[in-house]
Amino acid sequence: MEYEMVIGLEVHAELSTKSKIYCSCATRFGGDVNTQTCPICVGMPGTLPVLNKKVVEYAVKAGLATNCSIAEYSKQDRKNYFYPDQPKAYQISQNDLPLCESGYIDIEVEGRAKRIGITRIHIEDDAGKLMHDEDDAGSLVDYNRCGVPLIEIVTEPDMRSAQEARAFMESLKAILQYIDVSDCKMQEGSLRVDVNLSVRPKGEQRFGTRTEMKNLGSFRSMVRAIEGEAARQIEVLNNGGTIIQETRRWDEQQGLSYSMRSKGEAHDYRFFPDPDLMPIVVDKKWKDELKNSLPELPEARKKRYIDQFAIPGYDASIITGSKALADFFEEAAVISKNAKAVSNLIMGELLRLLKEKGMETDEIPFPAEYLAKLVFLMDRGVISGTIAKKVFEKMFYTGKDPKIIVKEEGLEVISDEKALLEVVMEVIRKNPQLVRDYRGGKDKVFGFLMGQAMKESGGKANPQIIKGILKEKLGEVDNS
Repeated sequence: MEYEMVIGLEVHAELSTKSKIYCSCATRFGGDVNTQTCPICVGMPGTLPVLNKKVVEYAVKAGLATNCSIAEYSKQDRKNYFYPDQPKAYQISQNDLPLCESGYIDIEVEGRAKRIGITRIHIEDDAGKLMHDEDDAGSLVDYNRCGVPLIEIVTEPDMRSAQEARAFMESLKAILQYIDVSDCKMQEGSLRVDVNLSVRPKGEQRFGTRTEMKNLGSFRSMVRAIEGEAARQIEVLNNGGTIIQETRRWDEQQGLSYSMRSKGEAHDYRFFPDPDLMPIVVDKKWKDELKNSLPELPEARKKRYIDQFAIPGYDASIITGSKALADFFEEAAVISKNAKAVSNLIMGELLRLLKEKGMETDEIPFPAEYLAKLVFLMDRGVISGTIAKKVFEKMFYTGKDPKIIVKEEGLEVISDEKALLEVVMEVIRKNPQLVRDYRGGKDKVFGFLMGQAMKESGGKANPQIIKGILKEKLGEVDNS
């Protein structure tokens, strides 16, 4: 039997506010254990929370950027559960009256456009972090993360593959970064995703029983978890078994999921309105101000880059997928006035080097101005395209101005015709059969000989001059 996946996501994004959601403690990542806490965020009796207005502002901006309707009136609720990472024994969240509802993000997978619905976006406070002893001697809790503001983005079950889920997450991450409400650093836990997944026979309209996989911290883990859990469910069904609604954990090292606990329903959390917090009222004037403050979003920027800079759609999609990379590209393209060359170097050299070094796009080790200078050097014939790649790599590792690298390394293009004549004659001497083939009418051989001449010159030959000399010499009658 052929099955299809049904996938919905619950995404938690930490907001980039300077202070926590209900107190003035810092939210910065990496502080010493339990140093960013106070009686409010660790749930001491007798304390009262005060809502950080910036949290509401950021959540509304996220809702507007994802085409949600914004509730004029919403409230906050206590979600009760007993776990050591939540000292209050409840989380402050939003149950039946969320801040944002009924949005969507459009994605594209393998050339097909698809709209993924967003059920809701609501605000809540984060829990602490359990720190397990490697020798299983016990666990300790770091409460620095307690009270860090979150938005939870809940999607409709509209995705049918791991690739669609990844495309959605990439689009969502870019949007949140563009509007500057979250840094989305998955390696620091700023963006975490829970996957709700079921399978059903193809053509079936009813949903199967779903499982939830919690706290996936990278796109790679999410994709592997989706594919692994779908395969597990299909195997269970094919063997006559039954899928149990439960929460599972994905083990990235072993490449499999295992059961954690039965999946709770809303009534299990005993939601009730938080009696210490006032309702949230978003008036039209404030909502309009926030909407007008939104920057150009990734999809609009992608379309503009295709129109304004005439770069391929694929390049534009990759570049605008990161705000830092898009800003870097645009600055270099405007300065150099050669957007295609800038795009080629980013897509080829920069992304390769960032991947090799395990760096993010906001960690590019040289300014956009240097990339523009490198393109100038190519356009003015000072260096060849081959040499430009070498200069780019040195620029990446040293952070030096490309003009200085070219000067220090002696990489300027050779335009001296006497020197290039010697290069051409050496290539002709080394490739007598190919020379005869060319003179016999095999024109395609010329490209190879041209490549050999450039190689012989160390990539520094002026290609136009060497092309002319090579054609001239190959056209001479062979009297040997």
